[in-house]
Amino acid sequence: MTASSLPPLRPLFDPERVPLDPTFEDPAVRGADLVHARLTPTALRARFRAPGAWQPELRGDPRPYKIEAAPRPAAVLIPLVIHGDTVSVLLTQRTAHLTDHAGQISFPGGRLEPSDADALEAALRETQEEIGLERAFVEVVGYLPDHLIISGYRVTPVVGFVRPGFELRLDTTEVTEAFEVPLRFVLDPTHHKARRRQLGEGEIEVYDIPYGERNIWGATAGMLMTLYRLLNE
Repeated sequence: MTASSLPPLRPLFDPERVPLDPTFEDPAVRGADLVHARLTPTALRARFRAPGAWQPELRGDPRPYKIEAAPRPAAVLIPLVIHGDTVSVLLTQRTAHLTDHAGQISFPGGRLEPSDADALEAALRETQEEIGLERAFVEVVGYLPDHLIISGYRVTPVVGFVRPGFELRLDTTEVTEAFEVPLRFVLDPTHHKARRRQLGEGEIEVYDIPYGERNIWGATAGMLMTLYRLLNE
């Protein structure tokens, strides 16, 4: 049986089957709306140039979970596509036959290889391999704190501006589609949902961000929530 004929793997859990956290409907808990002025390329560049002593809120961070093996280093690129004074987020839909995170919406990226000098190199290499986005179109502006995810990876999110004019060439063995979502939409707290997920003896909050017929969840939603909190400081 070939990889293409294998039945799609089901995700670790269906987020829509996890109960919503009703306290998250309170704006005081969910967070305030971000004004447009904070989401322009100029404002974003300035925020990453001077992040200060900000630290991520651990409310939705899976680090309290017990992972038996040492986490494997990985990196993703958070591609922010510049359209004049507005910004969109470039996301990918992973193929259904992959071992990790099959069918999910993700940022381009993957594990660090021995040939990678650091997380930045891994993020740019994986992005070019997965979707054909050439490095010449990417301006790296900063990083988000590492995310330790349940599948056993410590992921470094690299934030980069993508200038227009690029062409994508998808590696269809890993990615079925690439698409853009307005940054204003994914960082609007009225579009965020929080769910209390039980894992072993513990419980943490996980997030999803519905967008039309799609649902952004898992580590991708967690990183976007981290970006929201950084910009809301």
